Order: sequence, then C-alpha cells, then structure tokens
Amino acid sequence: MDTFALIVTVGVALFFTYTNGFHDSANAIATSVSTRALTPRAALAMAAVMNLAGAFLGSGVAKTVSEGLIVTPHGEAGMGILFAALVGAITWNLITWYFGLPSSSSHALFGGMVGAALAGGITVFWSGVIEKIVLPMFLSPIIGLVLGYFVMCVILWLFRKANPHRAKRGFRIAQTVSAAGMALGHGLQDAQKTMGVVVMALTIADVQEHNEIPVWVKIACAAMLSLGTYAGGWRIMRTLGRRIIELDPPQGFAAETTAASVMYTASFMFHAPISTTHVITSAIMGVGATKRVSAVRWGVAKNIIVGWFITMPAAAVVAAVIYWAVKLVFG
Repeated sequence: MDTFALIVTVGVALFFTYTNGFHDSANAIATSVSTRALTPRAALAMAAVMNLAGAFLGSGVAKTVSEGLIVTPHGEAGMGILFAALVGAITWNLITWYFGLPSSSSHALFGGMVGAALAGGITVFWSGVIEKIVLPMFLSPIIGLVLGYFVMCVILWLFRKANPHRAKRGFRIAQTVSAAGMALGHGLQDAQKTMGVVVMALTIADVQEHNEIPVWVKIACAAMLSLGTYAGGWRIMRTLGRRIIELDPPQGFAAETTAASVMYTASFMFHAPISTTHVITSAIMGVGATKRVSAVRWGVAKNIIVGWFITMPAAAVVAAVIYWAVKLVFG
C-alpha cells in the first residue's frame, strides 16, 4: 500500500473534521450567543475545549462508522473509495456553509461513504445504514421537537410566578452549563465519526489489523474538531440563533438541554451516530412553538428540513463522481 495515499487520506479526513468543526460550531453555541448569555468568542472557546473533552468519552459511535456501514475495502481501490467519500462530504459541507444552511456534516460523511462504496463495487450494509443512520435521522428530530416543547412547558410552569427579569438573568447563567453540555455531546458524536474513518484507512493500509482507536488518532481528530469550532461558523449561527425564532435565555436553555440529552442517549445507549444539527434545530423549533406556533419561522425551517433530506444523496453523488475521476486519472 502506498504510504503517500494513506497520508493524503488521513489528511483529508482531518480536514473534514476541521470543516465539521466550523460548520457545526453553531450547534453548540448559537442559542447562547443569540440570547447574549455568552459573547461569541467566549462561546467558541468554551465549545472548542468541550469538543476536545467529549472526543475522549467513548468509542461506540466510531466503531459503528468503521464497521457497521460498508465492508472495509482493501488495496489502492479501497483507499480511493475512502478518499472520495471524504471529498464528497467536505464539498457538501462547504456548499451548505456558504449558503448558511445548517445541514448535517455527519450525514454528508455517511452519504459520501455509501456513494463511493457503490461506485467502487463495495458491499453496503443496508441494514446498518437503515438502523443506525436513516431511522435516527427521522426519529431524533421528532424526539428533539417533542421533548423541546415538553421541557419548555415544564420551565414555564415552574417559573410562572417568578420575576421575569430575575429569571432571565438566572437562565443566562444556566445557559453556560447547557451550552457546555451541548458542546461536550458534539465532541462525543462528531469527533468519533472521523476516528472511525481514520481507523478504516489504517486497516486498508494494513497498518493495523484491529479496530481499536490509537491514541494519536483520538488526539488528532479532537484537536482538528476544536480548531474548526474555534474558527466559527457565523453564517449558520445566524440561521440557528435568530432566523428560526428570536430566543430568550429560558428557551435557549431548554433547547440546549434537550439536544444534549438526546445526543448522550444516542451515543452511550445505542452507539448511533446522530446529527447534532438535526437535534438542536428541531429542539429550537419545539421550544419556540410553546410561545405560539406562528412564532417559529416555518419557511426557514422548511428550507432547513429540505437540506436534511438532500444531504446524503447529494454527498453520495459527489463522492461517486470523485471516485470515478480518481480511478480515471490514476487507474
């Protein structure tokens, strides 16, 4: 196996993690910034640190990515498939970032893997794709929406007699905790996805025979995710923080707490690589609907949801085209 191909593929995987960081940094901090609970730079720094910590909390999601979606390909063709999958995911990340659309970096990666595998004639574990990717893609936003609505209703009832100004000040402080929990969950989910891809690359290159994650892979993926997070994703942050609904501190706290809870449950109980973007966006919609249904800008929400559904097939098509181009150039 060409060592150069391995180095390039791992480098592209780490760059994907970087784009994941600045693309999805809005997930953790948009609500805190929009409610002025945290300044943008303080929020980004906090999210970067918590992303780094979250990356070391488990490996279940990484094993799902490296073992449960496609048969691990071998040889130069296998490395080409992995390279094409990553480029497809990066391309879609950059397109959606440019238009400020909070699509899922995770589903861009999964779509890229499936598209490149099909183009390269590699077996796709469709049962794994459906159980671990497609079903959570539908269920997690529904759970986020309903749970966000419920949590906000509970908060409104508990604080119905509280002084509004004093309650908002308290929830601004509480949001620093909920935003940190959200960022920790983001690191737990998204850093592991790239770890799984790097482990696949090492296996293809016969550098290792087992699927354990080397320490250097954990550190590299966590560091790149944190660097990307600190770079910030201001376009997407505006969409999440203000364009769906104008949030106040209690609503921001409810949305972040809901999303973090769903992510921890998916990671530790089901080892399911869910989209942090889907969960926080749907939680914001559910929380906002407690004010009144019309308070949510459903036109913006519709555009976001359309982006969710086209992410996997779009990234798959790009990855397939990249694979064929690589095969044409390098044989």
